[in-house]
This record gives sequence, structure tokens and C-alpha cells, in this order.
Amino acid sequence: MVGILLLTHAPLGQAFISAATHVFRTRPERLDAVDVNADQDTGEVERLAKKAIAGLDDGSGVLVITDVMGGTPSNCTLGLCNVDNVAVIAGISLPMLLRAITYRQDTLDVVVEMALAGGQGGAVRVDNRVRLSPN
Repeated sequence: MVGILLLTHAPLGQAFISAATHVFRTRPERLDAVDVNADQDTGEVERLAKKAIAGLDDGSGVLVITDVMGGTPSNCTLGLCNVDNVAVIAGISLPMLLRAITYRQDTLDVVVEMALAGGQGGAVRVDNRVRLSPN
């Protein structure tokens, strides 16, 4: 099972885990978060991330999801991008995370694609100007 690490600005990672636990009615296995505090040493963040990845990887790989490209958490993932069995994506959303959790019995590449599709498909305009198709 693909592990999932949320590497985000504090307290987003733990909040996303709480939301996923609410949706699935139990805390998903092999899901962890490293919440980055303001002014936290980036070397420490990288060490924490690598330790978490080692604990999450059962040989199937680990998907690291960060919140915003260019922020400290995502910058700390740059050293992880060339690690075997680790994939990194930015722009976490709840639909992205739920999709990743749902498909993580598949390969790491499939989990990445499904997470990205969940993130893209989960962003929709909701107001009275949008008419949903009856289909």
C-alpha cells in the first residue's frame, strides 16, 4: 500500500488527516503529516520528512503531498524528488487526498495520477449561475 505524507504549513497536515478520518470513519493507515512551523529549520524539516517516509514505505512507495509550490514545505521536498519510490505533488485539497487514499492499493504512478485528477476535478464553481446537467 502506497504511504502518504503530508508536508504542509502548520496545522494543515493534521487538519487534513482529521478530515480524512472523518470521511472514512477511521484514520487511514500509512498516512502521516509533517507540519512546518514558521521559521523552522529546513534541514530539520527534511530530516523529519525522510524519517516519516522511511516509516510509511512498505516497498510500495510514498506519495508526498505539499500545500503550495514555492513555500517552505514544498522547497523541502526538492531533495526527495530523486529518491526511488517517492513522488511529490503540490496543491493539496481534500478531494486530492481522498482520491489518493482510495487508490493507494495501486502503483505509486497510478496514485499520483488519481490524486491529481481528484484535485482538478474537485475544484468547481458552485453558485446559481452554474446549471448542472440532468444526466
